[in-house]
Amino acid sequence: MYSISEAAELLDVSPHTLRYYEKEGIIVPDRQSNGIRSYHEDHVLWLKFVIKLRETQMPISDIKQYTKLFQAGDRTAVERLAILENHQKNIQQQLETLHATNEMLETKIDNYKTYILKEKHQHH
Repeated sequence: MYSISEAAELLDVSPHTLRYYEKEGIIVPDRQSNGIRSYHEDHVLWLKFVIKLRETQMPISDIKQYTKLFQAGDRTAVERLAILENHQKNIQQQLETLHATNEMLETKIDNYKTYILKEKHQHH
């Protein structure tokens, strides 16, 4: 079991982020008799997944919808699959954009290096 600060540190997020996910119904930590939140390994695994979805720009509304469907059980598998497939398409588009941008940057960087090298040789 982890405290909120231990779970946050483990996940490299702030306790505020974990409280926000709780408020949005994305995670329901256990509560000790004194009201203190505690997170177990299943919570941490779920949050790792959620954090990856957020890092890849999945909207909170989609994550909330996926969470509700997950909590509803196996009968929602088709809807959950559709959400994940849609997100995977978005990630593939992001990858294409990143790749194209990286190629443009490589060209620009090479141009600058060539220019700077040429300038150095002209001034010697």
